[in-house]
Amino acid sequence: MSAPAHSMYSGPAMLRAAELGLTLGRPNQDVFAETLLALARQDPGIVVVTSDSRGSGKLGPYGQALPRQIVEVGIAEQNLVGIAAGLSQTGKSVFAVSPACFLTARSLEQIKNDVAYSANPVKLVGISAGVSYGALGSTHHSLHDLAAVRAINNIEIIVPADNAETRWAVRQAARAAHPVYLRFGKFPLLDLHSTNELGEPGQAFTLREGTDLAFIATGETVAHAVLAAAELAATDSVSCQVLSVPSLRPLDHAAIVRAARCGALITVEEHMVHGGLGEACAAVLLEAGAHPRFRRVGIPDEYTVTGSQADIFRHYGISMEGLSATARSLLKSV
Repeated sequence: MSAPAHSMYSGPAMLRAAELGLTLGRPNQDVFAETLLALARQDPGIVVVTSDSRGSGKLGPYGQALPRQIVEVGIAEQNLVGIAAGLSQTGKSVFAVSPACFLTARSLEQIKNDVAYSANPVKLVGISAGVSYGALGSTHHSLHDLAAVRAINNIEIIVPADNAETRWAVRQAARAAHPVYLRFGKFPLLDLHSTNELGEPGQAFTLREGTDLAFIATGETVAHAVLAAAELAATDSVSCQVLSVPSLRPLDHAAIVRAARCGALITVEEHMVHGGLGEACAAVLLEAGAHPRFRRVGIPDEYTVTGSQADIFRHYGISMEGLSATARSLLKSV
């Protein structure tokens, strides 16, 4: 199996995926829009508000099917969040959809005051997240969003790893009586789960058991961790656990502490290494008195290189090959 031209996975990675029986699914944004449309057909109280994001959010079919359940505010993210908060006060279940980089920066004040502090159960949906926009450059990367939203209380934060986690997350969010931030990318992903019924909010999912090293990953980096674990098992006889963490708030502390029993732990995220999953895990481990060998993999504190999402992932070691190399280095350290 070779990698499609648009794939985030190298040819060797796709071969490893085929050996594991993993197939390429769809972009999480597509699955989000499809799942939301199915829910909204059954519930006229569901309303979508977008900031010129109907096309990029894959909401064209939603708008055609349910024109009275979608509001377009144009490129005005602060208005987007304010209007969404107002609609939620009328009893609507509101999904506010906008590119993650703009949603969590331009309208952070509205997220803080109108949504979180006012306890309006708006579902904030950051699309084209992380480095999905690739060559458009740093202005369009959302490498700050998890850190910014984690600094505000009363918002659940969900970053799905595949299509199954996306369906699960959207259904959970639609039922939530509190604010939620959902984060989605725009390229096809490997299917990692065999079922859409995954469990309760706040749960981390063990995708692979292991004893030598644990990868703790979130979002679109999880598949790369799964492939790296398989690569290390095949080439180095290293037994790797892989923990998918879709929920950054609430965070599954117990699962993270259990993963530390491996003695070596690598966190992986499509986000700046400051303020995201890695630092959250480090705090959990230190407070629990766990001291594994530890490494964070993400975007470092520098001007981010320009290129496709796949190029950026490879450059920063967020790939099967890069994560395998990081694991070998960590296991050799004293």
